[in-house]
This record gives sequence, C-alpha cells and structure tokens, in this order.
Amino acid sequence: MSNDLTQPVAVEPREGFRIWIEFRDGEKGEIDLSDVAGRGVFAAWNDRAFFEGVHVSDHWSIAWDEELELCADALYMELTGTSWDEFRKLSRPQSVNV
Repeated sequence: MSNDLTQPVAVEPREGFRIWIEFRDGEKGEIDLSDVAGRGVFAAWNDRAFFEGVHVSDHWSIAWDEELELCADALYMELTGTSWDEFRKLSRPQSVNV
C-alpha cells in the first residue's frame, strides 16, 4: 500500500536487535526489534552476521533473505507514530484539479 514517499531507501543494522531506517519522505530513525528476536523465524537473527545482512528488497520491504522480511509500511507507522487511518491517507494518490 505504500506510496513512493513512504518507501524505505536505506537500512542499517545497529547494536542489539535495532535497525536504522530512512524513508523516501525523509523520515528516519531507529527501530528496536528485540521484542521478536529469537522467536520463530527471527531466531535467525541470533547469528549476528545474518542480522547485519539487512537490506531494502527489490519490492521495498526490509529483508534479510527471501524468507525473512518485514513490512516497510508497518515499520513506517511504528517509527513515525502514524495510525493506520493516517497512513491510508498518505498512501492514497492525491487528486489534482486542473
């Protein structure tokens, strides 16, 4: 659902299970992922080299490999404190009056 402005453009691993992320609209900051680290598929992050392989995928998710990705929209909302309703308004194309 994201629009061009809310697409991630950069991501970096940080200390612990934190990532720094920047979005096309200029929003940026750290997100703590420790609440899911070590659970289920996120146990893969226990290998620090794997965790440090985080990247922006070709389809704008935050990914470690083809099987472990996080939704960039959800991360944007968490980082900015944007509600789902506010995010939906950001994601809708704006009409232009000519």
